Amino acid sequence: MHPQKKFHLIFSLIMGAMMIFLMTLVITFINVGLTDNFFKLWMKAFGIAYVVGVPVIFFLAPVARKLTGRLLGVSPA
Repeated sequence: MHPQKKFHLIFSLIMGAMMIFLMTLVITFINVGLTDNFFKLWMKAFGIAYVVGVPVIFFLAPVARKLTGRLLGVSPA
């Protein structure tokens, strides 16, 4: 695998884990509170969101970089 593609894949996996971990924690807490089965509900939400979120990050991050570059008038790195 080309190093740039490998970097983008690993970045997507790590960024997805961090963002989805925090977002599902907050949303699960808001929706159900700190109940006895909070951890189980949170991990279920995390699992579903991770499977959906990582491909979204992988495919949309380059688009977001290009749009940001255009808005700021700079070339994305």
